This record gives sequence, structure tokens and C-alpha cells, in this order.
Amino acid sequence: MEFAPKSGFKGLVENWQSDLIAAVSVSLIALPLSLGIALAAGAPAMAGILSAIVGGVVTTLYRGGHVSVNGPAKGVIAVILLGIALMDDGSGQAFNYVLAAVVVSGAIQTLLGILKLGRLADIFHSSVIHGILAAIGIIIFAKQIHVALGTHSESPSIIQNLVDAVLFLPQANPFVVFISLTGLLLLLFHSKISFRIFHFFPAPIWVITLSIPFVYAFNFFEEQTLDFFGKAYAVGPSLLLDIPDNFMDSIMHPNFAKINTFEFWSIVLSILIITSIESLAIAKAVDKIDPYKRKTDLNKDLTGIGLSTMAAGFVGGLPIIAVIIRSTVNIHNGAKTKWSNLYQALLLLILIVVLSPIMRQVPLCAFAILLVYTGFKLASPAVFKQVYNQGPEQLIFFVFTMVVTLYTNLLVGLLAGLTLVMITHMLLAKVPIAQFFKMIYSSGSQLEEKPENTYDLNIKGIANFLGILQIDKLVKKIPSGAHVNIDLSETRLVGMTYMDYLVDYLKMQKDSGGNVVIKGLDSHVSYSTYNRALKISLNNTLPKLSPRQIRLQNLADQKDYAFHHQVDWNTTYLKKFHFFEIRPIERKSNRLSGTFNETEISWEIFDVTFNEGEAFSAETFNTTLMVLKLKKEIPHFTMEKEGVFEKIFDRVMALTGYKDVDFEMYPDFSKKFLITGKNEAEIRSFFSEERIRFFESRQIFHIESNGEAIMLFDKIKLARTDETIAFIEYGKALAKLLT
Repeated sequence: MEFAPKSGFKGLVENWQSDLIAAVSVSLIALPLSLGIALAAGAPAMAGILSAIVGGVVTTLYRGGHVSVNGPAKGVIAVILLGIALMDDGSGQAFNYVLAAVVVSGAIQTLLGILKLGRLADIFHSSVIHGILAAIGIIIFAKQIHVALGTHSESPSIIQNLVDAVLFLPQANPFVVFISLTGLLLLLFHSKISFRIFHFFPAPIWVITLSIPFVYAFNFFEEQTLDFFGKAYAVGPSLLLDIPDNFMDSIMHPNFAKINTFEFWSIVLSILIITSIESLAIAKAVDKIDPYKRKTDLNKDLTGIGLSTMAAGFVGGLPIIAVIIRSTVNIHNGAKTKWSNLYQALLLLILIVVLSPIMRQVPLCAFAILLVYTGFKLASPAVFKQVYNQGPEQLIFFVFTMVVTLYTNLLVGLLAGLTLVMITHMLLAKVPIAQFFKMIYSSGSQLEEKPENTYDLNIKGIANFLGILQIDKLVKKIPSGAHVNIDLSETRLVGMTYMDYLVDYLKMQKDSGGNVVIKGLDSHVSYSTYNRALKISLNNTLPKLSPRQIRLQNLADQKDYAFHHQVDWNTTYLKKFHFFEIRPIERKSNRLSGTFNETEISWEIFDVTFNEGEAFSAETFNTTLMVLKLKKEIPHFTMEKEGVFEKIFDRVMALTGYKDVDFEMYPDFSKKFLITGKNEAEIRSFFSEERIRFFESRQIFHIESNGEAIMLFDKIKLARTDETIAFIEYGKALAKLLT
């Protein structure tokens, strides 16, 4: 691992070029998204820009993170919408009242950070939080789909908004729909378009840019009606973005007149909970993809975000959080220090001042389709499937929280979801209520120090989300780099959120040079094969292998391979491969290993689980891959099928110095594969005619070298037994070729 960049002003001087280059891409994404988020929240469009600028300037000066980007995010849309509706007294001050709630929530958030209560976010059950975010996605979709269609629903009910979207479809404005549909196609297929120019700018920029010619074609600048199949539809300036000519005219101030009302404080708490949970979760997600493995000071970050939120509220901005899309782009483009956050804010200010005449020519439906797409992703069928795979009970928690939130508000949804989880845990544990809470808060869990910097952590009783702060006190007594044995054999129930906490700690400790072993779950059962699923203890229960694991064990016995079905949380070595540098790895399991006798090259095949995408809405993938440990150095390179631009195989390597290497003498090979790497001469030398013919004649999707080993996989799925055998044969032939 490279040395971490210097911090503070030394880091500014040392890395200003790389940070500035990364900030350019981030600002281009922040411009349309910030405007769109504000519009979706029912706020003035410039409120999103003000929030992004304040988030970049103020948060940079006091923060606990390193390369995360701060600004408005989709999570606050539903809260702002609700606040404007609840506090609208006809005075025209509804948004000003909301700004006051933003200021107060920021002040409380700052206080929580000062009191070092950043870990409070860990007690909220993950399925409940996913349910709230899915509800937010549905709210965004329900509101913005009408803008994208050119229709309007008067109902305050989110469900009725969705129904109206279907009922009013015959009334949709075809000229608006045409622009929206074009934008949607760009979002769906941007990553698959092979023209390189389309990859110079992010998809949102293309959606906004390519909508402007339609505005001229349909002449939205004048109030008029246009005929479409004999029916007249109104178009005009009301369909365009409206922002002030003077930037200073965008500034608004909070009105605290509602501070003594229940509605005001319900919005304050809703903003506080959503922004705190999402910011802390995203901070941990960004840490996972930081190439320098730096850790965010969660309490300091909470304080910095609170201060920024207060500042934003005072000038008319939305609440501020750490935003995962912009943070990921920041890292992908080589940002090294916190100053990239400041640069993107200043660049955004320049862009909005310079481009404001152009931005006033952008149709509202172009921003709406960006939010419709985002809202769908938060509550897509894939999200439901992902939650179900974690256990059917998790799907119940998820759906219940989502439905309650849609029919009430975020705060009620959160409390209702947590209550259902707690009641379910009580029923599954089969203990009286008083004993249930005693087994959480007085369980007798203990930490014992052993020789040679080793600690035994024995967890007892009910290990669920309510007990995370209790165990956190014990964990903080363990020094970084220590070896820790976590024993769960005396637990009655282990919740999924609790397992999330333990695995996060395991990874943090491994990154500091320590080692963590989680054991004692052999007598526990769950409703899911997901390794972090809710587990209940059943005495004298032996672990059972799945049918697939039994087949792999039989294969190992027949061929004299080693087989270990247990989960291995230590995935550090995989981070040496470029593919996994920016993709958080959860775990590996079902490991087959051996040595090819002819070449003496050792190999292993295993299932790996990793994440792709945004923090809470990240997709989880399972695949079977092979690693060949070579006995000599070879060039660093990646090779994948040319023309395949699924998001799981992005072109991020081109942004980090990797170049596409073509072999003119072998056009079929160059047409079939995309080969990238930093040292073109070494790569050309490595790919001899014999090796080119070998790869040309076989069907492997992704091959990558880290200089001392080769990683390869075929498809993003778990391999069948016959596919595993074919994998081994392929690896054997490749090993022979390389020696």
C-alpha cells in the first residue's frame, strides 16, 4: 500500500493538482444533481447549489473524513417536502420555516459530534434503514414522475400520486415525455455506449446537455400550444428551470416563528436522524474504497456536517450530508486529500455563475428524469430481492417500515420499524420481556486480555441492535493491531445489525495489522444462507453443508484438493487486484485449493461476495473466482471482453493511468478483448503469439494480473460443480502456458 498523502496545508501543497482534476468531474456531477434534488424537495432550485457550495467550503475546514464530498442528497428530499407541507400557513414562509428546522438540526448534530455520540447510528437496524430509504425512493419517484410526464397530481398522498401517474398517462405531454425518455435512455445505456466521448462526462451532464436542443426545437421559450396527432399541448417557459439572474438573490434566511410547534420539532428530528445515519454510513462506505485505507473520525465528521448544515440553513441551503456518488467519483479520479471537496465547491460556484444563462434553458423534466431514475433504484425489485436474501424476516422489517413511512412520516416509520424488530427478537428468543432486556444490558459479556497482544471477547445473552453500544465499550478497550477471538457460543440470538458491527470491526482491526476470529455460531440456525443473517441458538445442533458444498467436498476428496466451507473474512490480498481496489469485499467462502504438479503453481477457487454502487442502495454480487500464485513477476494488466460495458466492468482504469493496448497484428484478438495497463511495452512483450492464441480460443470474461498472481472469473455468479472443474482445467492450462 502506498504512503498516505499528507494532511492539512502540507497536503494541499503536495496534492493540489490531483485534487483539482478530481474536483472538475465531481462539480460536473454536482451541478445537475444539486439542482434536481432541490426541485424534487419543493425548494428553490438554487437551494441545492448553495448547499453543495457550503458543504464543500465549511465542511472541508472542519471534518473527520479525507476524500468524501459533502452536499445535498436524495435522502433529505422527503423530509423537506413534508416540512414545507406541514408548516405551510399561507404566509409564503413555509420554506423559511424549514430552513429554521435545518439550522436547529445542524446545531443538535454538532452537539452529538462534540459529545462523541457518532456511534449512535449503529443502533438503528439496517433493514429498517433500508425500508426508510426505499420509502424515500418511492416518494421521489411519485413526485417527479409527474414532472417527467408533464402531468400534475393535486393529492398529498404518495400512493395516490402513483395511482394518478397511471390514470393521467393519456394526458401526458408528448413533448415533455420525449425529452424525459431520451434522458432515461442515456442513463440506462451511458455505460454501454462505446463512443469514447460519452465517457468524458458523467451521464447526468449528457441528460441535461442533450435536452437543450429539444427546448429549441419545440420552442419552450414562448407560451404556445403544439399539435400532436390532432391534440393540442401547452408548452412554455414554465417548463424551464427558473434561477435568479443574480446569485445573491438566491440567498434566503430562516424563520423561527414555528419553533414552539410539534410540526417544527418533528421535522428537526427527521432531518437529524436521516442526515446523521446516512452521513455516518456513507463515511464508512467511503473508507472501504479509499486506496490509502484511512479511517474517518466519525464524531468529528458529525460535528463538521452539523456546522455545515447550520451554515447552509442560514443562507437558504438544504441539509448537508456526505454523498456517495460524488465521493466515489472523487476517488476514481485520483483525489487524495480533503481539499478536493473545497475545490469542487468553488468550481460549482464558478459553473453556476458562468452557465446560469444556459441552465435557464434546461427543461425541468430533464432534472425530473434524473430523480425518477434515482428513486426507482432505491426501491427497485433488486433491492427487495437483496433484502429477502438476507432472510425472510428482514424483508418483513423492510416492507413494514417502508409502508408505515409512506402512510405517516420518516420518524414514525423509523420508530415503528425498530419496534417490530424488537418484538420479533423477543418472540424468537422465547424469553420473558424483563429477561430479554436483562440479556441485552446485563448479559455478562466480558473481555479478557491474554499474552502476546491477544484478547478474548466472550459475548453472551441477546446480541441485537439494542446492545451494540454496550459491546462498543468493550471493543474500544482493545488496541489496534491486536489479535481478537470473538466467541458467540453463549448467545441466545445474534441480530444482523450486530453481525454487521462485528464484521466492520473485524475489517478495521485487520487493516491495522491485527487478526479477528468470529466463532461459536455452529449451534445457531437462521432462515437464510446469508452469513450475517439473524441467528438463533439451538443446543446440540451441528452445522450442515448445503448440497453445493457437499458436491465441492466430494470433488475435493476425489481429486485430493483441500476444501474449507467456512467464511473467511480476511480478503486483504484481493485488494491487490485493481478490480477490487474500489469495490468493498464482504467475504470469501467455499475455498478449494491445490497445486498443479507439472508447474508447482498453487491455486485456489472460492466464492467471493462484494458490493458495487452506493452505500445503502449498493448491489451485492456473488461470484466464483480463481487465483493463480505465480513463481515469477509478470506485468500488471487487466483483460476483459471488448464491447462489454456493464457497470460491473467499468472503465475506471482509464482514469487511473491504465491505457488500452491494441495488437494490430492480431485484430481478432484486439476486437475480442480490452487490455489495459500502465506499462504498454511490458504488456506487449508478455502477450506472445502463443498466449494470444490461447486466450482467443477460450471464453473467460475477466483476467487480471497484480504482478505476482493472476485472478480470473467467467461470470458474476456462483459456479456449478461442472463449471468449477472446467475452471480448474483452464487454470492448469494457463499455468502451464505461463511457465
